[in-house]
Amino acid sequence: MAKTTWQISGDYFETCSCDYLCPCGPSSLAARPTKDRCDFAMVFHIDNGRYENTVLDDLNFAVIGRAPEEMVKGNWSVGLITDQRATPEQQKALVAIAGGQAGGPMSVLAPLIGTFLGVEAKPITLTKNGMRRSVSIPAVLDQAIEGVPGAANPDEPLYLDNTLHPANPRLALARASRSHLHVFGIDWDDDSGRNNGHFAPFNWRA
Repeated sequence: MAKTTWQISGDYFETCSCDYLCPCGPSSLAARPTKDRCDFAMVFHIDNGRYENTVLDDLNFAVIGRAPEEMVKGNWSVGLITDQRATPEQQKALVAIAGGQAGGPMSVLAPLIGTFLGVEAKPITLTKNGMRRSVSIPAVLDQAIEGVPGAANPDEPLYLDNTLHPANPRLALARASRSHLHVFGIDWDDDSGRNNGHFAPFNWRA
């Protein structure tokens, strides 16, 4: 059976329910989340992408999940939100890539997922301004982050490097200004400004 050829690149960001700085990255997923479990929402904007002959430029998707204890122990519950603008062929490609079935970085997470929560197509509106990112998915997700400025150059964020993160091993550090998540039975609201965030470019292929 021939291997499907695909490539996507763009910008990613996330918030999670851990206090800043989330211990999962520095511990290679082995530390216990600061609130005993970790709810997370990873959002991706594709600048350029292709799945065989299907063009994926300018589409968005989100990976929503909950890890009930240390992430390395698995049993995650994960669902996908795909861009409502996607054609059936584009949605199929997004699900294959984001779900790991098509190979690539997300396939590495597959052994950690205990429950797949499904796929929903929704309008996804992303905003990017310097070290700030935000997303709105009506009735599903409203989250925003601001990068933590570095000391030597405050126009650049601090970074966490050489991680296991599927988006990019080098992550900019950020704090969540808000996180409101209500989908797949996962409900989480936080406006404290104390929660963790990350952002990075991504470039995936298989």
